[in-house]
Amino acid sequence: MEEQTLQKLLSDLKERLRITWNEEDEYLKKLIQRSEAYLSELTNASFDFSKEEWPKEILLERCRYVYNNATDEFEINFHHELSRLILSVAIGKVGVIRGSETISGDVQ
Repeated sequence: MEEQTLQKLLSDLKERLRITWNEEDEYLKKLIQRSEAYLSELTNASFDFSKEEWPKEILLERCRYVYNNATDEFEINFHHELSRLILSVAIGKVGVIRGSETISGDVQ
């Protein structure tokens, strides 16, 4: 994830959690990165959180649940949203499926 995107997500997460201090920034960045990995593993896709608002909202909500020690409740409460995200990736509406990038050049 680009540093600029990570910083924007950090700002958005702190706003959502109503955090005004900076002492937890490194921890929150790790939460964001782990949540990105979670969504990527779940969907087998990567997302551009600077442009794709809906996946970004799911990412921030997962971070909120993890921050509040309610990770086990996230999949229960967001079952429909996660199912929609998986389907949206499958039909090409959001994300880029990993391994589907085209490799240019000659194969000999």
